[in-house]
Amino acid sequence: MIKYRWATLGCGVIANQLAQALQAQGSNLYSVANRTHDKAVAFAEKYGIEKVYEDIDEVFTDDNVDIIYISTPHNTHIKYLRKALAAGKHVLCEKSITLNSQELDEAIKLAEDNHVILAEAMTIYHMPIYKKLNEIIASDILGELKLLQMNFGSYKEYDMNNRFFNRNLAGGAMLDIGVYALSFVRWFLSEKPDQILSQVKYAPTGVDEQAGILLKNKKEEMATVILSLHAKQPKRGLIAFDKGYVELYEYPRGQEAVITYTKDGHTETIREGETNRALEYEVLDMEAAVAGEKDDMHLDYTRDVMDMMTQIRQEWGMRYPEEE
Repeated sequence: MIKYRWATLGCGVIANQLAQALQAQGSNLYSVANRTHDKAVAFAEKYGIEKVYEDIDEVFTDDNVDIIYISTPHNTHIKYLRKALAAGKHVLCEKSITLNSQELDEAIKLAEDNHVILAEAMTIYHMPIYKKLNEIIASDILGELKLLQMNFGSYKEYDMNNRFFNRNLAGGAMLDIGVYALSFVRWFLSEKPDQILSQVKYAPTGVDEQAGILLKNKKEEMATVILSLHAKQPKRGLIAFDKGYVELYEYPRGQEAVITYTKDGHTETIREGETNRALEYEVLDMEAAVAGEKDDMHLDYTRDVMDMMTQIRQEWGMRYPEEE
């Protein structure tokens, strides 16, 4: 079995989870790069990491690095993607993978030109429950897909300097939590929506605090999405078919779904995978893709979701400083 050398670019919450996921598999991060060197040193000591870079850019020229996990703020992703992909590194990049479709198209081309794997660290694409549900749906026991209802609401204090509300850090509900809801929608829709309507409520900083989105594709499958950064909602996804419906709670890292059958109302609980292993599933899929054992990291879904988010923000007229 090939042992890949992972580097983390960033050492926040997700980087800690990545380090723990690798250790759970009997491996370890090879190196850490961070804008603040002292934090990188502390992170390396915590997890017994071999290499700490004096300069963040050294991670891109280190021949020992196979895969880089980027978990810095959204608006820095494209800068690091350009360097990593051009250097021939495989990249798993935290969501939202870029700010907009133009940046993502550039990153995809760089990955293709340099024959490396680029993927978004979107848990929904890697949690076993979603793969299991696809098998059930493919069996036609639930019939035709009709609609999806999505909720994602967090309550964030009105600290306008933190990343959630800070326009200079690409804050806002869409890129932070909307990407999960729209990735869920895209996973189950048979094709990309071609009709999108939306409303937005802005935070005082000018980023989207709250949004409602309606979507429909050419097969007339429909979806509704409600997002908020200042009103708690259950992380609930509902997928309705003509013969039954499926409910998932805590869906970004879901492990259980309940199916209710329309004809007689009986329910069935499906359990697959474990919430606390979310990063492990991403790592395993990424390594399989790098090894050529897995063809699909769902970059096509990532692109469709990015197109939807970009279109919606364009219709709102909401731009980040990097886009002006």
